[in-house]
Amino acid sequence: MEFPLHGPEEVERPDVIGPARADDARIKHLERVPLFSGLSDDQLRRVAGISKIVEARAETVLTQMGAPGDSFFVMIDGRASVQTQVGVGDPLQPGDFFGEMSLLDGEPRSATITATTDVRLLVVERAHFWRLLDETPEVTRRILGVLSRRVRRLEQAANAFLRGVSWV
Repeated sequence: MEFPLHGPEEVERPDVIGPARADDARIKHLERVPLFSGLSDDQLRRVAGISKIVEARAETVLTQMGAPGDSFFVMIDGRASVQTQVGVGDPLQPGDFFGEMSLLDGEPRSATITATTDVRLLVVERAHFWRLLDETPEVTRRILGVLSRRVRRLEQAANAFLRGVSWV
């Protein structure tokens, strides 16, 4: 894992609530995430089955720009800041996700994400992420759509910036 966190054994207490209840808790969180809205119960259960819930304290660096990426994250609770090479991005809040680009293209992380409050995250690791995409094509389509929108926003921001720069 990329940062110190409390794993599912501390957060979900599977010894107390059992694996089925842990899956149910993850499904409840997944249902709140726009990325997963519209998925069937079976698809949500598959996503829940390959994920874990982790916690990190405020000021924890969740991903570091330039570092290799091995996890995909969905914000359950809390807030996080985004720093890219071009500046500060929109803050992340519950329902947002990050970390998918490094998993898809194998390139280093493109942003530093830092918890600004204590956070709870749903985490899917690399091997499980690819299995998720294979087993749930709807998730693949949703991620591709979100990535496309992110690229378009970046292009618009770059064009707006370039229009504002005078070439002397």
